Amino acid sequence: MHHVVLIVYPGFELLDMSGPASVFNGANRALSQQGKPALYKVVLVSAQGGAIESSSGVVVETRPITEIRQGDAHTVLVVGAEREQLLPAVADPILRAAIPGLAAKAERFGSICTGGFVLAALRLLDGHRIATHWDSCKPFTENFPSVTVDPDALYVVDERLWTSAGVTTGIDMALAMVAHDLDAAIAGEVAKRLILYARRPGYQSQFSPLLQAQVKGDSPFADLIGWIQANLDAPLDVPSLAARAGLTERTFHRKFVAAAGETPARFVEIARLDAARMLLSRGLSLKSVAAQVGLFPPARLADAFERRFGVAPRLFRDMHAEL
Repeated sequence: MHHVVLIVYPGFELLDMSGPASVFNGANRALSQQGKPALYKVVLVSAQGGAIESSSGVVVETRPITEIRQGDAHTVLVVGAEREQLLPAVADPILRAAIPGLAAKAERFGSICTGGFVLAALRLLDGHRIATHWDSCKPFTENFPSVTVDPDALYVVDERLWTSAGVTTGIDMALAMVAHDLDAAIAGEVAKRLILYARRPGYQSQFSPLLQAQVKGDSPFADLIGWIQANLDAPLDVPSLAARAGLTERTFHRKFVAAAGETPARFVEIARLDAARMLLSRGLSLKSVAAQVGLFPPARLADAFERRFGVAPRLFRDMHAEL
């Protein structure tokens, strides 16, 4: 049995814990359907044990971290929280005494979201590359200069160390763990049961140009951006987009740059290439991908993809396609 120890504390982010826990439970369910025994046992621990209230008010029951013997925890993960709740956890003497030993003997250890601050304060991240929530990248770098923070990655695997970015990326990292421990088919089945659009790879950026543009509350192009995303194979030149927006080409170009931070042409190319990267990671042919994202013929996709990501799309697919 593979014991997954999730370390929580008062005010922790519930989804940081429940997301990965659901993934590991889903893997056990998938194994059961194949007539195989469960692999994972999820254990929630805290400094003192007992009932621990999350930031959302949901209370979970935990065991004292001191009850977990070194070597009995195969995966050890510290969940995240907002700064006010995180600081007491960083300073907690019981956690500070217990975590290094558990991490040293575990098959892998790491953090979800801002939980990395707890590990960094214990010098467990020195010399490593890590992921954390995008809003914490700057303070992390300032406080822990010996740690390399990847501001874009959803999660980072550096030897035994696994770290994820904000909140839902813990699910992506847990799925990658399942794929590593079992196989990609089981991980895919879990993702399907959780109604996930896709099993996102760690190299995918935390930031989507579509999302960044849409989240601006005063953006006049939120609907148009959604339409672009759903119609990447359509003509998406400035005249077509301006007509759809009901603006002159000059006015559209000026207002779009102000709202999205990119020219329309650049924005469309980024959206198309991000979609192409996701499709290639699923093993689709270059011809199919090029047609779906509006970068046909395949030679056009290849040129744009290599210019953006520094690798040929065919090689990228061979390296990252799900088995």
